[in-house]
Amino acid sequence: MSGFRVLKPGVLSLFQDAGRLGHHALGLTTGGPMDGEAFYWANRLTGNAEGVTALEVAQGGLRLESTGATSVAVAGAVMPLKINGQTKALWRSHRVTAGDVLELGHATAGLRAYVAASGGFNAPVHFGSTAVVQREGLGALLHVGQEIVCGTPADLDWALPMEQIPRYEAPVTLRVVEGYQAAEFSAEALRMFYGSAFQVSPRSDRMGYRLEGNPVLAPAGERLSEGIAYGAVQVPPDGQPIVLLNDRPTIGGYPKLGTVLSLDCWKLAQCMPGATVYFEVIALETAQTLVEEAMRARDATALKRGA
Repeated sequence: MSGFRVLKPGVLSLFQDAGRLGHHALGLTTGGPMDGEAFYWANRLTGNAEGVTALEVAQGGLRLESTGATSVAVAGAVMPLKINGQTKALWRSHRVTAGDVLELGHATAGLRAYVAASGGFNAPVHFGSTAVVQREGLGALLHVGQEIVCGTPADLDWALPMEQIPRYEAPVTLRVVEGYQAAEFSAEALRMFYGSAFQVSPRSDRMGYRLEGNPVLAPAGERLSEGIAYGAVQVPPDGQPIVLLNDRPTIGGYPKLGTVLSLDCWKLAQCMPGATVYFEVIALETAQTLVEEAMRARDATALKRGA
């Protein structure tokens, strides 16, 4: 049987699949990978279908011992990867056998990496998904001694072409599609929002990224709570924007200026505290075109044989 034994769980390691969809009416959020691009490639490099369960490792520090033969891949943040003490490349598949030890050091660029194994990891299913959402009590962090089983072993040797590997560099510009509530913000507030630099707050998490900078004056008055989209930009009374992400609440009443393009949400999720963030507005049609083009380019990318 293929799988791993947890020797060291790392700072924050969670099972994630494509997300828990269709349960917002029950108050359950989506979860899923914070960086959907890196998650996709980790799975593809190990021969998995899109959305198969992988491990999301924030900051690093993970150490696993293989209990059987399989292929693994690590994609995402720059975390030094070693197998049996030997440095290995990210963004490519590696064969492991029983007794091999896989180690991830701490991130030096980016924040989150994804560990995939051929066949995917077997993890507890809650409401149709293996995505761990801590605040909802769905799933749990890895712990020392835990046995992780993965699917059908595979003997793979694939790598993502170097020119396709993302670079996690700051500052990051987030493109925003404005919503109907943007009309409630003053011209001065909008100038402040789009013309200022913000820093990622240490209080950021999977629920949302809190930003710190020049306060953006939020419109006065109460409003009814309503559904919250992935990437929604809330402006609370203190004027410090919050970009709501995978583990966001399902409803909320703070004024929302718009929604960050999904492709840019993935970039934001790789930002460490203190990273600089800017915003710019784009049209809905432009956003749709950018996502379609990105998905076509991703699907057309051919993996190469590992060196």
